[in-house]
Amino acid sequence: MRVFTVAMLALSALLGGCSQLGYLGQSVGGHLNLMAAARPVEAILAEPELAADLRERLLLSQRLRTYSVAQLKLPDNDSYRRYADLSRSAAVWNVVATPELSLTLKTWCFPVMGCVGYRGYFDRAEADAYAAQLRTEGMEVLVYGVPAYSTLGWSNFFGGDPLLNTFIKYPPGELAGMLFHELAHQVAYAADDTQFNESFATLVERRGAEAWLQAQALPAERAAHALRLQRREQFRALTGEYRRRLAELYATQQSDSVKRVAKTALLQGLRDDYGRLKAEEWGGDASYDGWFVRANNASFALLAAYSDLTPAFDALLARQAHDWPRFYAEVKRLAALPKAERRAELLNNKTGD
Repeated sequence: MRVFTVAMLALSALLGGCSQLGYLGQSVGGHLNLMAAARPVEAILAEPELAADLRERLLLSQRLRTYSVAQLKLPDNDSYRRYADLSRSAAVWNVVATPELSLTLKTWCFPVMGCVGYRGYFDRAEADAYAAQLRTEGMEVLVYGVPAYSTLGWSNFFGGDPLLNTFIKYPPGELAGMLFHELAHQVAYAADDTQFNESFATLVERRGAEAWLQAQALPAERAAHALRLQRREQFRALTGEYRRRLAELYATQQSDSVKRVAKTALLQGLRDDYGRLKAEEWGGDASYDGWFVRANNASFALLAAYSDLTPAFDALLARQAHDWPRFYAEVKRLAALPKAERRAELLNNKTGD
């Protein structure tokens, strides 16, 4: 769930020179095409031939949108009041990359937006072509589909960020989390800190979805969501342990050739452990197979961007007595600090003392 603003990216590209203009063209054009495809949910619901399953999900999305404002105090604006069918599986495809023996994400910097740890494309072929270029430079690369992104509220001038076919049929708890996550990006944004932004939005996603499920979902929906969360936490624990081992390996003074052999063994161990988990505890659930097939340094680094700071945000929410406006005010205050100071204050639990 990356963030994307046409106005900021356009100004960044112009300030950055001609080298940015090609990327600018596909970004702005892709976003404008997406916005043009969106129609008001009310108008779509008025169509008598509308498929029953889509009608049910659009109605659910509007209940979730109301809940996001009334209970989570997320922005009350035009976002997610329109719907677009893009006739593709993702809104954008992100490219992330790391060195061969490092878990540090490559960053791309823009004069206005700051630095981010991904590069997004509206066309999969363009994303794959750029990934291939990075691989020739010796980088480990991951290309992955992103079901939604936030424009930080900029698109509210033109109808708001739309609901998309790429996520509208998610299970209820997942759909709730998706909407809450993207709306959280409109609350606070640090221009130079992908991990801060995504971990904050992930916390809002998790706690918001839990609250909505408890208040409004059916028991079966809550049970299904709880099972998905349990397996997601097991996935995070497993991958987190191997990420720690890889980081320790890369930090040693061993030769690169020795590190490569050890790295191969660690990744095989990871896949073996996953196979046992899947067979012995998950009943053969293959939901995470694709991740383990593609697992590389970029995969591990991306996980860190979305989750490593989430416990710190959870603690911050607790210190604000789970008062959402107070919590958001503290997050916005942190976002305005220099990155090092922001990280130190968040992790040292000083915020709100």
